[in-house]
Amino acid sequence: MKFRIQYSRAALAHLATLSKRQQVIVLNSVREQLETEPTLRTRNRKPLRPNRLAGWELRIGNLRVFYDVDETEVFVDVKAIGVKIRNDVFIAGEVFEL
Repeated sequence: MKFRIQYSRAALAHLATLSKRQQVIVLNSVREQLETEPTLRTRNRKPLRPNRLAGWELRIGNLRVFYDVDETEVFVDVKAIGVKIRNDVFIAGEVFEL
């Protein structure tokens, strides 16, 4: 089953803060990894503990994509995109605590 990918306005704004190269990497990785099995645990995909942002995290090098999955409607909702530097994740230039 192929999932439809939807980006929130906030996620699109976060994406715009990245370099062009990082944007391409994120868009390609999201399409490749989340279109078919977004809830399959892998080394780079994991469910998160309950938080106010999203239920899942996709790791792409030092980039992080936070998303929710609606299996009944068959879509992935990308909520935020950030950059991990050491132990901190920066989303829109601010440290985000999970």
